[in-house]
Amino acid sequence: MALEPGADPAERVRTMRRAHERFTTAGAVTRPVRSVVADSWRRSARARVSPADTGASVELTAGDLGAYRAEHPLSRVMPLFRELMGGFAKDGEHLLAVCDAHGRMLWVEGHATTRARAGRMNFVPGARWAESAMGTNAPGTAVAVDRPVQVFATEHFVREVQSWTCAAAPVHDPRTGRLLGAVDVTGGDGLAHPHSLAFVQAVARAAESQLALLAPEVDPADTLELTALGRDEALVLVGGRKRRLSRRHSEIMVLLARHPEGLSGDELLCALYEDEAVTPVTLRAELTRLRQVLGPEVLRSRPYRLAVPVTSDVDVVERRLGCGAVTAAFSVYSGPLLPGAQAPAVVRLRRRLTDQMRAALIARGDPDLLSDWAHAPWGEDDVEAWRALAAVRPTAPVVARLRALDQEFATDGYGRAPRP
Repeated sequence: MALEPGADPAERVRTMRRAHERFTTAGAVTRPVRSVVADSWRRSARARVSPADTGASVELTAGDLGAYRAEHPLSRVMPLFRELMGGFAKDGEHLLAVCDAHGRMLWVEGHATTRARAGRMNFVPGARWAESAMGTNAPGTAVAVDRPVQVFATEHFVREVQSWTCAAAPVHDPRTGRLLGAVDVTGGDGLAHPHSLAFVQAVARAAESQLALLAPEVDPADTLELTALGRDEALVLVGGRKRRLSRRHSEIMVLLARHPEGLSGDELLCALYEDEAVTPVTLRAELTRLRQVLGPEVLRSRPYRLAVPVTSDVDVVERRLGCGAVTAAFSVYSGPLLPGAQAPAVVRLRRRLTDQMRAALIARGDPDLLSDWAHAPWGEDDVEAWRALAAVRPTAPVVARLRALDQEFATDGYGRAPRP
């Protein structure tokens, strides 16, 4: 919760404003900044968001916005959002907002005067309110961390937004668990009440239930299964046939599976190639060959996207970690994602998933799980894992291995876990 029961909102505004100034001038986070806000401020700073920004960038307008909204899965539950939240927003002088998984606003509705005020900072449909674009804010941060978030007044990173309070909850595809976007309520300080956070959580769960009822039964023959953990060449099962992909096709499939809404040619180029000299012609040739492997009805273009539901071992691990099922997640984690891949976006995803898996195992502290990780090929030089294992199972071989790693990797007294 952003505000504890009995706390004085005016005093909290002043306290958080001072903390915000300390962070933006000296980079220091002090109490009573909540951890979810402190982490978001740090991500915002790393993304080079300026606290002095005055408004979001509008990326979709007119026909482009209408076409994108019509095709988005959350369009199917907009009637439900309006039924559950529309009256609350209008009566309370609040706004109902829905964004996609990239923090791009799809709908912003509610009290007319409040909507006009919000429009002055481009809190409007088509605007990008991702945390990396507008700093800490409930819808952008909710999709960044994939959990419900409440942001109170001066907890916002951009000063222009600090007169607002908001609460948002992520919405997922009920079949695959994939993040679709978030539903948000935005307004005044009164929304710092714990009921507003519980309210948007309940609405998000209702939307997921509604999507489950609306989703047609899927024929397994019309789905695609992707296996990419622990192997340089991914396997795909499509149309009842299993295929081994080339390394480049494996990278493309991982990225398209992560972006069901599709990626433009320029976005794929940036995600795949460090060398800016690679031309769109090269990428189109790769995609033509991949289409021949998958089938013409599976891979679509403009934007490039997969036209069938996709399940992947990466999604399974992330979903299980997200609900705290660490042992179940580790049972699927057969190694780092495409360990030989060099595509920048795949490297980032590989590191993030490895870090999440390692952190979950260390937090669990199960000696058997930690031992399995440390003795796996990808964990042999993982100092953090060996240190955690030594803390719960300090046998002579474990302690000796940790000492050897510390001597090998430590240059300043701290062991460094290698990046897979």
